[in-house]
Amino acid sequence: MALALDEAALSQLFISARTHSVWQDRPVADEQILGIVELMKLGPTSANCSPVRLVFVKSAEAKERLKPFLSEGNRDKTMKAPVTAIIGYDLKFYDALPRLFPHTDAKSWFTGKPEHIQETAFRNSSLQGAYLILAARSLGLDCGPMSGFDQAGVTREFFAGTDIRANFLCNIGYGDASALKPRSPRLAFEELAKIV
Repeated sequence: MALALDEAALSQLFISARTHSVWQDRPVADEQILGIVELMKLGPTSANCSPVRLVFVKSAEAKERLKPFLSEGNRDKTMKAPVTAIIGYDLKFYDALPRLFPHTDAKSWFTGKPEHIQETAFRNSSLQGAYLILAARSLGLDCGPMSGFDQAGVTREFFAGTDIRANFLCNIGYGDASALKPRSPRLAFEELAKIV
């Protein structure tokens, strides 16, 4: 049986972890990105469908390609972040199901069902994007997930000629904690949950 994480681990993942907008001038190594992906891909998705597709925007050239598609409020912080992950989803994810979920014909659940494909791909890539954030935090990195970009433009620029669509963006690096504002309030348990 698994044991509950200690307070330090919970703090790093949730309690003290924050969404960062200001970044230290410290690089993120390719090996760290590889580590994030290796952890992220272990998180559960329905029928192990694993629709997420990622582009890690790191080079100055790639950042310039991304820049025109960012909202004004996200442009500067994204240009200064060491890495920006484009979290996308593959609308042909089900082609891999014979390999990823081999004990039944799961591919047939999706073939010719575009609404089911879209819903499944979007939901599960969003889950995998959340796993990416937790994986990055577990490896000592900070994150700044965001919407506020031209989704169609990013899809055209980074996923041209594929069935992949952009979902959301996440800046990754070492955040400058001195620039953080106090944490915004959260809803009370009674406002967001009930036990029945």
